Amino acid sequence: MTYAVTSLPAEPFAPLFGLDDDALAARGARRVIADAPLGFPCRVSLDDARPGETLILVHYEHQPAPTPFRASHAIFVREGVQPVATVGAMPPALRRRLLSLRAFDANDMMIAADITEGASADALIAAMFEDPGIAYLHAHYAKWGCYAARIDRA
Repeated sequence: MTYAVTSLPAEPFAPLFGLDDDALAARGARRVIADAPLGFPCRVSLDDARPGETLILVHYEHQPAPTPFRASHAIFVREGVQPVATVGAMPPALRRRLLSLRAFDANDMMIAADITEGASADALIAAMFEDPGIAYLHAHYAKWGCYAARIDRA
């Protein structure tokens, strides 16, 4: 089963980079400078920021459906990066981490979940998509619990 991993679009986050720290704080966000080669995974580029790069840490509702599984969490976004969609391969930030894959049906109800190393996620994704009741997956970084990306059948 081939799958597609889709990042978040850049446009909703672009205005945040022009705000000063007080305006960001008023929105529950903050400017962060990456200080390590790993640890700052951008949800638009689906890769880690390099040390010295500026990111915005912001609250994001990744599961807005009006179900018991409605959810949100903090995410990092970088300025000036392009959205990513990969087919049949995990993007770099996901490939480097332990992932929690959460499977949702057409009514946005979670019906399955499991964990896997990102580098070997293909088998679990294929197994989950064997269930015709699964409409899409959400990948989360398992350690911090943050939303990483959406996965669909390709």
